[in-house]
Amino acid sequence: MCGIAGVIHRGDVAGIGSEMTSMLQAMKHRGPDSTGFALYSAPRTEQSFVMRFKVAEGAEARSGFAIHEQMVARKQEVDKRLAELEVELTSVGEATEYAFRYEFSFAGDLRRLASYVEDIEGVEVLSIGHALELVKDLGDATVVSDQYQLHGFSGTHAIGHTRMATESDVDIRSAHPYWAYPFSDVSVVHNGQLTNYWSMRRDLERRGHRFMSDCDSELIAVYIADAIDRGENLESAMRRSIEELDGVFTYLLATSDQLGMAKDVMAAKPMVLYEADDIVVLASEEVAIRSIFGREIDTFDPYEGEVRVWQT
Repeated sequence: MCGIAGVIHRGDVAGIGSEMTSMLQAMKHRGPDSTGFALYSAPRTEQSFVMRFKVAEGAEARSGFAIHEQMVARKQEVDKRLAELEVELTSVGEATEYAFRYEFSFAGDLRRLASYVEDIEGVEVLSIGHALELVKDLGDATVVSDQYQLHGFSGTHAIGHTRMATESDVDIRSAHPYWAYPFSDVSVVHNGQLTNYWSMRRDLERRGHRFMSDCDSELIAVYIADAIDRGENLESAMRRSIEELDGVFTYLLATSDQLGMAKDVMAAKPMVLYEADDIVVLASEEVAIRSIFGREIDTFDPYEGEVRVWQT
């Protein structure tokens, strides 16, 4: 039953963190287990990145003193490995005792960097990007936004997700959004289920892609990122996904400067849209869209099999 939401501004940078928090909180009833944000600011230079990672699950971090020592050791090992790869740290931030935000310069192989960091037991890279910052944790939107101080985040666009755990654990790893490892700046939120997940995953793995979870939503991100990496534009890749992904689904996918929406041909999963000259807002329920406007607005439902892409 999960809820998904997206917003993109054309022109001026806006308070994306507060907008996405309001939208997701309005859909808390659709998924109280965890909440996730993929937030985009103006892209950094080619060799400048921001990385969000965690060294433990939130529940694990509260389980006793021993894990605190392990978390310290894991972070120290992350720092050691980044130094080995000649990563130049420019900013180190601690969002929680188990979640961190690093800004850095790096001219090497992003796949190698992400893999080397994640080879540390208990460490997971949530995102690496020029523009993307991915934050997710247990609790509703207000809890997560307050914990990570997202209300003040300014950016151009964002997608978000409220999760009701039905087929996997209630943990950060299973929460949405998903980053398309190791592609910078590609993220996805998804409502639905893919029935050909494993066959498509095996095809992508044979082409060298690595998956960080068993969630079908992650496959959409990797599928689209792979197409973009091979020269296909976002809209074309999303249109092809309607034909090649089996199941019922509505998904939102973001890149450094675009936001796209796709609905399968059965249109079983809801999506409501509001579009104006300076902003586009989408959500599983109209109440989420109306939560960020102080005036009356007109919304509509996209058609079955419809794909739309917007540019910042």
